[in-house]
Amino acid sequence: MIEEKKTGAARTQAAVTDEFWTDERVQGFLEMLPPEGMPADYNVLLKAYRGMLPDTFERLINCYIDAGRDINVRLEDGSTFLDHVSRHRKSTEYARLLEDAGATRTRAV
Repeated sequence: MIEEKKTGAARTQAAVTDEFWTDERVQGFLEMLPPEGMPADYNVLLKAYRGMLPDTFERLINCYIDAGRDINVRLEDGSTFLDHVSRHRKSTEYARLLEDAGATRTRAV
């Protein structure tokens, strides 16, 4: 039997905020393959930003730096990941974590 397509709030998955992330799971983000045309380092940061709370994102950033990844990786248009995060109004803590790790902006916010 085919179910009717969900719309609006019915299709929204509940947020999980008390989830524990093991070190192995956090480090697993470093192995993610990017879609075509996106730098691998940028993809790791993007996926982590979208899926982690700030405390876990901070752990990822530490692993990311230790692995020799580029915190200032740029897209083809020259923008950095910090440029992307800085456009979001609730991203202050993430932006601070990136800046503390040496990330820079190429554009005015």
